[in-house]
Amino acid sequence: MRELICICCPLGCHIKVDDSDIHHLKVTGNTCLRGDKYARDEVTCPKRVVTSICEVDGGEIEVVSCKTKEAIDKKLIFPALEEIKKVKLTAPVHEGDILIANILGTGVDIVATKTVERRK
Repeated sequence: MRELICICCPLGCHIKVDDSDIHHLKVTGNTCLRGDKYARDEVTCPKRVVTSICEVDGGEIEVVSCKTKEAIDKKLIFPALEEIKKVKLTAPVHEGDILIANILGTGVDIVATKTVERRK
């Protein structure tokens, strides 16, 4: 039995997942279908959105914030951070720019979350 607090909305439902048979999970305590999906995903393949920074050459500031466009497998967080650390950008960088396409073969892009203009 796993106990979770749902993070899909402000209700924070206390969810229980009977995972004694991984092929037939029993989810209780959720008040909506999103909670059911969250619980099943969290038990079978937990995912997270990864946030970090990349260096920017010639920018008004030296780094730009970035994130995965979608959640990736939790096991890939640290390998993804290592790949992000290798990126060196040149200003300007615009919010939404793809900094790394298809990180680690996941089909998920790393995107800039703010704009960094060229230093004047």
